[in-house]
Amino acid sequence: MTTIKDVAKRAGVSITSTSYALNGNGTIGTETRKRVLEAADALNYHPNAFARHLKKRKTRTIGVFISRFGGSFYEEILEGIHDAILKTEYELLVCPETRTVHKILTHRQVDGAIVFDSKIQSDVILKLASSQFPIVVLDRYLDADGLLPLLIDNRQGVQEAFYHLYNQGARRIFYISGASDSLDNAERWEAFSSEAAKNQVLVQRYEGNFTEASGYENARQIIAAGNLPDAVFCANDQMAIGFIKAMKAHNLKAPDDIAIVGFDDIRVAQYMQPSLSTVGASRLLWGSLAATQLIDYLENDTPFEIRRVPTKFIQRESSIRRG
Repeated sequence: MTTIKDVAKRAGVSITSTSYALNGNGTIGTETRKRVLEAADALNYHPNAFARHLKKRKTRTIGVFISRFGGSFYEEILEGIHDAILKTEYELLVCPETRTVHKILTHRQVDGAIVFDSKIQSDVILKLASSQFPIVVLDRYLDADGLLPLLIDNRQGVQEAFYHLYNQGARRIFYISGASDSLDNAERWEAFSSEAAKNQVLVQRYEGNFTEASGYENARQIIAAGNLPDAVFCANDQMAIGFIKAMKAHNLKAPDDIAIVGFDDIRVAQYMQPSLSTVGASRLLWGSLAATQLIDYLENDTPFEIRRVPTKFIQRESSIRRG
């Protein structure tokens, strides 16, 4: 196992200077600090903040690193995590700042982590995860020791949504995609385009970014072009809501003029006018499964169980064609 002594030797400085550089304190020069950090990175050395005091001590803390707290989508995941944590002796540390994340993870200030933040690079997660430091990821698929990708079943929900539209006669469907770096977006597009190809349905793709504004702008462009589709599938509810708002601004109605389906089943979806058809998954279950598996791994060495959180299509007014 790499020690601070190995880092000091590689950097060509004293152990004291190495300690100062790694902990961000002490009066050492910028160049020295740079050499130490580069040496630590090259040797894959990550100091455990608590190991300095007690070699086998645990923090009894789970770190949750999430890109943002706003909106019911993330709130419900956090609620599910919190509910599971309350049944244990563990504490919860929730962190949205990428700079703080790096310090907490690399210094092992938590026993394990749940990551739902695309700004944290996959190579960083792969480097840190191990049987001694398990990590659950909710937004990407990674395969390594000590890593659990816990993802929703995008294919199941998208297939149900496609056949809901297809069975009502939709043969010309537009797809509004989400962020280009999102695994969920990629899986949803692959599933939808695959079913469309099987059934010889023309699907035209438009680029969005999961925001209401991008749904509105894509709708504005589609309406301006004048050749309306039978239906539109949006890769999340926010874009679907933006699309419907743009339709209303142009005196069009869903589903009479265009049937609309979203994904996520955020709370406002059922209260829209018209109410939004969408694909939903229990975010409480998602968060609870992440925390439960992580703690079971830490406490009992129970192997991770790779599974998908089930989804289902929720039929509402925005996609039910009359007559």
